[in-house]
Amino acid sequence: MNTFGSSFSFTSFGESHGVAVGGVLDGVPAGTVISLASVHDMLMRRSGRGQAGVSPRAVNEQDEVEWLSGVIADGDTLIAQGTPIAFLIRNTDARSRDYDWLRHSFRPGHADFTYQTKYGIRDHRGGGRASARETAARVAAGAVAKQMLERQGIFIKARLIQAGTETDPAKINQLLRQIQSEGDSIGGIVGCRIQGLPAGVGEPIFDKLQSHLAAAVLSINGCHGFDFGFGFDSLSLRGSDLYIDGGKPVDVLSPQTLSGGILGGISDGTAVTFRCLFKPAATLHRLYGGRHDSCIAVRAVPVVEAMTALTLQDMIGNTACD
Repeated sequence: MNTFGSSFSFTSFGESHGVAVGGVLDGVPAGTVISLASVHDMLMRRSGRGQAGVSPRAVNEQDEVEWLSGVIADGDTLIAQGTPIAFLIRNTDARSRDYDWLRHSFRPGHADFTYQTKYGIRDHRGGGRASARETAARVAAGAVAKQMLERQGIFIKARLIQAGTETDPAKINQLLRQIQSEGDSIGGIVGCRIQGLPAGVGEPIFDKLQSHLAAAVLSINGCHGFDFGFGFDSLSLRGSDLYIDGGKPVDVLSPQTLSGGILGGISDGTAVTFRCLFKPAATLHRLYGGRHDSCIAVRAVPVVEAMTALTLQDMIGNTACD
């Protein structure tokens, strides 16, 4: 399936080396104002311009959104009509010749083999739908959802908190430049914080808030791990760390709390925090040539924000309908 969400849904289309990538947003209420500058800024963050370890293609792509239907232009903004919003982002800097050798070869750690096995056919040019290029459409759609949430007082902020084993921000860029000069790649971790989410979002058991967030974030190409609150680091703690005198819960960790703002699958009104891990890119410049990221987590930051925004807007919409 290529559709995400129900009351607020996003359908993605397009391939890395096709004519364009794009999407259809449904569930945006009539009269919703969309800032074109905010959409553009989020796409520029995804391009990674000015950051170390980024694919030259990502920098060269213009990423101009063409709004096809569902909106009325009003200067630097769009006004939603309450009908599906369709848009596309043209691919202007694809170099398919770089992938000619892949017609009959599979890269280890990539989706080449599984796509061929499942469908009997695949787009070898850049990985097709398995390419990070697909995420440009997610970011455009997520930028709309993010604006809708911010008007409700809900703010989402993600950042790169680790590259390889390095956690010092001052040293991360140096490491990324080194890895890029070697034509290699490393993994990274993106941390995300949701501020202003009211208590009561999420359902018990099968529709837990963290389950929806995990499904959304793990759908991003190259994402291999998710935890919330203090996650796996809580192995170093004991249950007694949850309490102070009088038996009241205490947030002993900052900026992340033990619960991560979620209790029993439902938001508790405090900041929701989670982390996600991105693997080292499987396509290496030193082996295959071409243009590739040395750490895909760098440009994944706005993609994480986008998928988080799409998730929350859908869940809040579903809650309002219950």
